Amino acid sequence: MQKKQLARAALMVFAAAALLGTGYVAGTHRSTMSGGSAVAATPSSDRTDPKTGRKVLYWHDPMVPNQHFDKPGKSPFMNMQLEPVYADEGGSNGIKIDAGLQQNLGIRYATVRRQDTVDGFDAVGTTQFDESKADVVQSRVTGYIDHLYASAPMQRVTKGAPIASLFVPDWLAPQEEYLALKRGGMDDGMLAASRARMRAMSIPDGVIASLDRTGKAQTHITLSAPEAGVLTELNVRDGAMVSPGQTLAKVSGLNRLWLVVEVPEALALQVRPGMSVDAVFAGDPAQHFTGHIREILPGISTSSRTLQVRLEIDNADFRLTPGMLMRARIGAAKKVSRLLVPSEAVITTGKRSVVIVKNSDGRLQPVSVTVGNDAGDDTEVSSGLTEGQQVVASGQFLIDSEASLKSVLPKLGATVPTGASAPAPAPATAAAQTYDTTGKVEKVTAGDITFSHQPVPALGWGAMTMSFGKPSPTAFPDVKPGETVHFVFKQSDDGYQLTKVEPVGGAK
Repeated sequence: MQKKQLARAALMVFAAAALLGTGYVAGTHRSTMSGGSAVAATPSSDRTDPKTGRKVLYWHDPMVPNQHFDKPGKSPFMNMQLEPVYADEGGSNGIKIDAGLQQNLGIRYATVRRQDTVDGFDAVGTTQFDESKADVVQSRVTGYIDHLYASAPMQRVTKGAPIASLFVPDWLAPQEEYLALKRGGMDDGMLAASRARMRAMSIPDGVIASLDRTGKAQTHITLSAPEAGVLTELNVRDGAMVSPGQTLAKVSGLNRLWLVVEVPEALALQVRPGMSVDAVFAGDPAQHFTGHIREILPGISTSSRTLQVRLEIDNADFRLTPGMLMRARIGAAKKVSRLLVPSEAVITTGKRSVVIVKNSDGRLQPVSVTVGNDAGDDTEVSSGLTEGQQVVASGQFLIDSEASLKSVLPKLGATVPTGASAPAPAPATAAAQTYDTTGKVEKVTAGDITFSHQPVPALGWGAMTMSFGKPSPTAFPDVKPGETVHFVFKQSDDGYQLTKVEPVGGAK
């Protein structure tokens, strides 16, 4: 009986101890939860910083400013505490740079403005002779080149300049017949018939008038240039025989030229006759030559994959010559209102276009924008900005690459708490450089792997716990939590990404 009582007493003592231990563990767990890092519960209606008394909008990691948290605690990205963003700061994720530093850095601002511009695109073109204004020098009779005044093609000639002298033996007989009739006292009807016969044989009226005046037959005629220009063709030589209708030379004028513009095939459907063209010659960009598309030539060039359009340009002062390469701006007939920023303010990273905006509180913040066509020194912005905003137009060393947007801006604006071991931002060239260290695998997900790793001297990092992105969800399938591994990583557009993970001596 005594043994049963002792056993019952021992059992009660053991049960009390178990209950006491359970209560202690539960209390410890609750205490950890209430004072923990990233899991602390803060009511959304009472987000006030007890140290400053200021209202908090949200908490964030300065190294990953776009990720917002509703509670204070430790960052899931770095081994550091989340920082509050106060309501009186406007919730801006930007950075604050004092006026003296801005002056030293040479930061210059520009205003986003709306302006009526002509919708168009740039192309290249070449000048050519205007074939519609070309003149030909032809022979209407059978004869021989008695003397050739022009020496070679592409020779400049003035209006009325002699081209060639023709000897026409067939003209001798009708002229002698006319003179015989005139000396014989024939009536005017016979003389008129003889003159009509000479005209039918292409004897010029000037030769017939000279025949009446001098009484001597002429068998030579000089062919001259009808207009000033260039001999683009010269098809005869001294002593050559010519026949009726044969072209001896071709004269092309220079006072008006054709500009044939090569339009890329992708823009072929945008061109229409009548569109304005503003062309400049590379040798003298201050001189502008304007005109309107007269016609679109059929067919796409198989070698250059371009569509040719043609227009006339004025060249009265003969500044241009055929064959010149010109830059042409083809614009629509009507102007369109567009939002413009200086082209130097837009930073293209390859995946997106970014503009640094100055907020109303003076902070600088990167904003992704959708850009359109260029208009001179400006670029159209389709979305992302509003009229009147201030953007950074110089000092682009802050944002010369995607890496700068992720490292330089947080460095200038973020304040790291004392004792927190936040990693130093990588240089702008880190995207092309890899780093390695050793660490213990804490967690593996489809998107990343979390390591408790050793320092990375190349980046100025101390030992910390940090997540690194995987190149694909199926990458590194053999990596398990608890393993000690050696891993290599690089900086990418989405943060730090792993390139290699291998076990260290099979240690767990």
